[in-house]
Amino acid sequence: MLNLYITSSNRREGKTFLTAGLAATMQSLGYATCVYKPIQTNGIERNGFMQSPDLTYVKTVDPYIKTHFSYLYKSDMEPLIASEAENEPIDIELIQREYLRITSTSDCTIIDGDSGLLSPIAPCVQTVDLVRKLQTPVVFVVTPREDSINDTLLSIYTAQEKGLEIRGVVINNIKEDCPKNLLNAIPRVIEEYTNVKILGLISHIEGKLSPEDLITSILNGVDIESIFNVKIEKLEL
Repeated sequence: MLNLYITSSNRREGKTFLTAGLAATMQSLGYATCVYKPIQTNGIERNGFMQSPDLTYVKTVDPYIKTHFSYLYKSDMEPLIASEAENEPIDIELIQREYLRITSTSDCTIIDGDSGLLSPIAPCVQTVDLVRKLQTPVVFVVTPREDSINDTLLSIYTAQEKGLEIRGVVINNIKEDCPKNLLNAIPRVIEEYTNVKILGLISHIEGKLSPEDLITSILNGVDIESIFNVKIEKLEL
């Protein structure tokens, strides 16, 4: 099984973009892929039903990718606060059971994290505790900003302290006006201070992105084999 947890130091770093891109790419390479969103905040109500905006985005990229969530909240607050406000507590045992069921029927399962590793999701339980329970390798998504180095190092140190398997870091949404010294410094400092490898550089893309363009962007910018720790025959041709 090829399983992965996508996370970042902040909530809006492009986790779902990378998740959708990896999922669509793996699906196109012949792997039955599922995107699992254990906890979704900022749910959208349409026609009387709540929808996960992140999983809806994944479906627009490839409708054949299976998707699943366990908890869906309308609030855009941190998961613990959202669950308390809507009186639906989060049970990580339930998440583990659903994760095991999903992985038993998929070749590749990508978990789209809702928040950072230290975000509380239940009393005395943080996201990092959930990732440890699922025993899933982690990939960090970073958007190049002035505070990216500090935030990312703190997140990686937390993951290392808790014994998580870190596959690497993907730097996402690189804009043309990004200072060259900043863009050069982020990968160098991350690798130097953490021994965690940079496995992808993805440029900012203007306008609506087609599924084909997204897959091309992933294949050209991301080391898929290192992220999933697998040799993919189609990529070797």
